[in-house]
Amino acid sequence: MRAVIQRVNKASVEVDNTIIGKIDEGLLVLIGIENEDSKQDAEWLASKIVKMRVFADNTGLMNLDITDINGELLVISQFTLFASTKKGNRPSFINSAKPDIAIPLYNYFLQFIKNQLNIPVKSGIFGADMKVSLVNNGPVTIIIDTKKKE
Repeated sequence: MRAVIQRVNKASVEVDNTIIGKIDEGLLVLIGIENEDSKQDAEWLASKIVKMRVFADNTGLMNLDITDINGELLVISQFTLFASTKKGNRPSFINSAKPDIAIPLYNYFLQFIKNQLNIPVKSGIFGADMKVSLVNNGPVTIIIDTKKKE
């Protein structure tokens, strides 16, 4: 699994001209799922994101996680995170998991955050044409890949 995490002042996702998810201060997470990904990857990634200290404390240092600031998460499925640009100019998405694998794992990721980590989470609709808006705070943008665990 791969995630692009952005610290935001606010973010929203719209489908068919209707806002279906909206947060104030928190994290916007774009998540891509690969064929080999598992529930263990989802759990590791969710825990890593929730514990990530990217919010400023009273001295201005990034020492606080999303729970410390009572922040929210907006999670958007993003199969293009596994685009391959090795050949030609048209990206290949062969490494992105097909919906029969990706949808259950995406839903598991969301439920794990809600139920096990007790964090408010909003989400887009898997596979929908979504319009994502955000105000990146910092900017702070971090990429995590469960296969690299860096």
